[in-house]
Amino acid sequence: MNILLCGGAGFIGTHTIIELDKAGHSVVVVDNFFNSKPEALKRVSELIGKEVKCYNADVRDRDAMEKIFGENQFDAVIHYAGLKSVGESVAKPLEYYENNMVATFVLVDVMRKHGCKNIIFSSSATVYGDPAMIPITEECPKGYCTNPYGQTKWMLEEVLKDVHHADPEWNVVLLRYFNPIGAHPSGKIGEDPNGIPNNLMPYITQVAVGKREELGVFGNDYDTPDGTGVRDYIHVCDLAAGHVCALKAIERNCGLAVYNLGTGHGYSVLDVVKAFEKANGIKIKYSIKPRRAGDIATCYCNPAKAKAELGWEAHYGIEEMCRDSWNWQKNNPNGYED
Repeated sequence: MNILLCGGAGFIGTHTIIELDKAGHSVVVVDNFFNSKPEALKRVSELIGKEVKCYNADVRDRDAMEKIFGENQFDAVIHYAGLKSVGESVAKPLEYYENNMVATFVLVDVMRKHGCKNIIFSSSATVYGDPAMIPITEECPKGYCTNPYGQTKWMLEEVLKDVHHADPEWNVVLLRYFNPIGAHPSGKIGEDPNGIPNNLMPYITQVAVGKREELGVFGNDYDTPDGTGVRDYIHVCDLAAGHVCALKAIERNCGLAVYNLGTGHGYSVLDVVKAFEKANGIKIKYSIKPRRAGDIATCYCNPAKAKAELGWEAHYGIEEMCRDSWNWQKNNPNGYED
């Protein structure tokens, strides 16, 4: 299949290109490089031994998207494009709603006009809010999202469901990611956040490499075994492979399908710190800070549906995730800037 990756130069997108290539699919990327770097695609090209075709464009730009669809024949679209920082979304709600919602409206309209009605949407476990059940299955009702980033994912799922209901020719796969960490085992590509990291693992690796003095742990009084928040961390290569498996659902005309992509194991913040120290032989200095607004105590999934219907399951454990994250950071202390 020929796949368009919107936001394909980002952390998850770059790893997905490698998995799609391995499976024999061809890829075209559109990215405005607001949260990503052209260097990332250059390195992916080196890893797969061929150039990645890329358009430097914003998915909100209708003329640019019409041109891209006019010049290519796509079988499906994987849509990652969007702003993704929970904290920043609270400070800049309008920017998040405008960017994430409008990009999807333009994309889906242009897809419809060009007869491409297959989309895999990059959603998030944030749509469950404070989950009604643990572990979280796809039957778990969507909850109240505590931040505008999560709200955009919540609402865009509804938009795509309505598009499918109005026109059953559409195949819509909603992938609810849990917490992607790790990096490609080569150490060539990985997570390269702008400014201060919002996610746990890049913060840990930046402390390990000497860029940050210590890790701030937000809250140690949650109802969890050690008081720190518990999350379902998944290796980015496992997550990337999940998108390749999701194409199988599209090939069999799944209609509307929802899948959790996680390991099914919950690890606390301090579990991850200890696993990182054990895997890499490096002590991580940390201090306990007040709870962060919008955080919940525990969030991990039951990934059985993805295994049963897509033949997908996570293969990497927490220590491998920590090892590969450090391998990327130590070889690229300043990310793609080097």
